[in-house]
Amino acid sequence: MKNYIDLIDQTIEFPTREFNINENNELLFNNVPLMEIIKQYGTPLKVSYLPKISEHIENAKLLFRNAIKKYNYKGNYTYCYCTKSSHFSFILEEVLKQNVHLETSSAFDIPIIRDMYNQGKISKSTYILCNGYKQPLYTQYISELINDGFNCIPVLDNLKEIDFYEKSVTAEKVNIAIRIATDEEPDFAFYTSRLGLRYSDVNTLYNEKIKPNPRFNLKMLHFFINTGIKDSAYYWSELSRFVYKYCEMKKICPELDSIDLGGGLPIQTSLQFNYDYQAMVDEIVESISWICNKNNVPVPNIFTEFGSYTVGESGAVLYEIIDQKLQNDKELWYMIDGSFITQLPDSWGMNQKYIMLPVNNWGLPYQKVNLGGLTCDSMDFYNTEAHSSDLYLPIFEEESERQYVGFFHTGAYQESLGGYGGIQHCLIPAPKHVIIDRLEDGTITTRLFSEEQTSAPMLDILGYQHSEPVAAKKETPAKAKLASV
Repeated sequence: MKNYIDLIDQTIEFPTREFNINENNELLFNNVPLMEIIKQYGTPLKVSYLPKISEHIENAKLLFRNAIKKYNYKGNYTYCYCTKSSHFSFILEEVLKQNVHLETSSAFDIPIIRDMYNQGKISKSTYILCNGYKQPLYTQYISELINDGFNCIPVLDNLKEIDFYEKSVTAEKVNIAIRIATDEEPDFAFYTSRLGLRYSDVNTLYNEKIKPNPRFNLKMLHFFINTGIKDSAYYWSELSRFVYKYCEMKKICPELDSIDLGGGLPIQTSLQFNYDYQAMVDEIVESISWICNKNNVPVPNIFTEFGSYTVGESGAVLYEIIDQKLQNDKELWYMIDGSFITQLPDSWGMNQKYIMLPVNNWGLPYQKVNLGGLTCDSMDFYNTEAHSSDLYLPIFEEESERQYVGFFHTGAYQESLGGYGGIQHCLIPAPKHVIIDRLEDGTITTRLFSEEQTSAPMLDILGYQHSEPVAAKKETPAKAKLASV
């Protein structure tokens, strides 16, 4: 029988820039030896590899820089990070090292903005694009940012929102953006997005509320496609419709000079992933330029708000296979020491596929398996990959070998969707979380961001009187270095 490495070799091109194996047939993730991480911290374990974040930001800037040069585009490009993808402090700190800007979606984003400013991570000139349907606390915080001199641009989501800024903003100038509601994909549950203004309402809002007020400047139109930037007739149709609207508004609103392209670039969910990033960005820039030139309108500055693309590929979740269960003649289950529902909720709620690879035992024969989580829910499983209807892992003997698996590119949304540190299905605890970085000389460093969740905070949330159970615990080093690989 062939070994697992033989299966990979005949199925995909391996190794890749991101994945390889060492002499012990153990997986390397961005040249990080994962078995060393597991030996130090155990499983289940979430890891965040910070250099990947900077790599993606730099790559996106390069893509747009190349396209702007290629088409002699006269507008500027600005990269914004969509904070809702991951709000963790270590993520924001890594993002802001790259001199980028921020897009928010909630009132509780604004205290994070204030904290980043107090730490000197951002300045008042940093763009803060405030998106989303806004309740009073959010609009209050936005107004306070504007009044304090921050470069904050509220993105109007409905016709009434601007009324609050008329009353509460005291600054001499207020830059405003308008989100325009796009049509959804043809197979979506409804026709038009619930977010943003109808195309027919944009002119009315501008003429009745923005233009008459000398303090208001309409600086930006916001475009958002829920499914992201894809090479489809639907995407190009909606983008063209939006750019034509920009041209129409530019002719009556001279201060309008920017567009925000919401909906990000995709991330790799399979080792057979094939997406020409440069070609897509080239076509976006070329399309905007062509439509604006056709309408005798100066091209706009381009903003993007990449969330998943920024942080998605930095994340991984590592599990141990703790049991094998043959439930009938052909269905073999490998049970993990965690839960897909609670720790990778997109895999359950949206059938999202991630790159799944064994961490060790690549030299052993393989078999078809199903992966099962710890909750009592029948949906807590994972049994296919993005490129295959079957899932294969090494055959191992529990008495003599331990088997670990990793799910990769899980860095966006999973903690926030899963309710990090709160109450999970079957009270499954949030796993330990480790941050991986590199020094300038290539040395890999790790540090523990959080221990595995204990019962005490769960019982507090649920309103119980309690005492923490006594259990033997292995101390985890707070910080460690691994040799450069």
